[in-house]
Amino acid sequence: MATLVEEAKQSLERMQLFDAATLAREEDLGIRFSFADAVPSARRLVQLYQQLGLATLDDFSDAILQQVRQQADADFNRFDSLLKFAPDTQQNPSSVRTQLISGIESAYQATFQALYMPIAYGVSKSIDYQRMENEARASLQAVTDRADQVTENIQGQQKQVEDILQNVRKAASEQGVSQQAIYFKEEADNHATLARTWLKYTVILAVCVAIYSVATLFIHKIPFFKPANLYDSTQLIASKVLIFFVLSYMLVLTARNFLNNKHNEIVNKHRQNALMTFKALVDATKTEESRDVVLRSAASCIFSPQDTGYTRGQRQVNAPTVTELLAKTVLKSEQ
Repeated sequence: MATLVEEAKQSLERMQLFDAATLAREEDLGIRFSFADAVPSARRLVQLYQQLGLATLDDFSDAILQQVRQQADADFNRFDSLLKFAPDTQQNPSSVRTQLISGIESAYQATFQALYMPIAYGVSKSIDYQRMENEARASLQAVTDRADQVTENIQGQQKQVEDILQNVRKAASEQGVSQQAIYFKEEADNHATLARTWLKYTVILAVCVAIYSVATLFIHKIPFFKPANLYDSTQLIASKVLIFFVLSYMLVLTARNFLNNKHNEIVNKHRQNALMTFKALVDATKTEESRDVVLRSAASCIFSPQDTGYTRGQRQVNAPTVTELLAKTVLKSEQ
């Protein structure tokens, strides 16, 4: 013999599995007597029963089980009345049809009043609050971990950007120094070219002076130039001296131009080397004072006159040496 729980489950399951579309019966009854209008209400009623779980019935008292079973049987009886409706057996089929449809439409309110408490209990039981809390905590932790990871990635990318920016600045700085050194290199190459040109002129004039000096020893023996008296001798001597003075002056002038251009070539080469090695020397220093020493020494090499040995009378520069500047820096830091 079936228990009350089993009977309630059977009645409830029958309502939950009922197909409301079968109530229309348009093929059997035609459009006039079909129950298509009752299908939406019947489907809504079935969905209400579907919200009550079968397993929940085990917790209910006999009174509630009896109520659920009676309500399910009553509603199924209404559905069964629509399925068994036969117009030819009714004296007034239209009126009966209307009453049956109204019964389905009004059944929802009574069923809701009878089942809303069991449904509420079943919904609350089906919700695992502890599981929800754990899932919420897990989701929150996942979001936190993801945020930390994103923050760490952003910080890492920021560091990479800063490193790249630092490298770009360093490259730009080195490029700027190298670019300035190019100007001195161009000047050095220009003066080197001019020095070679003036050296060639100097050699040519030196050869000319040598040839002329030898020629003047024998020119008076040529009949055309042989002096006939004291006046002719004076004129010949004066001409020799004048020509020799002009050639000597031109030789000295070309030699000076050669020495000056050679001097400028070496000075600009020194300036180029100072700028090219400045960055390496600055990177090797550890203190601002040491960097200041390197900067002052490089500036002195660039802007101060340099003694190359190619020109005379150069102004002596009493600039402090690197050793002296470092010594002053150490004394200053100790104080």
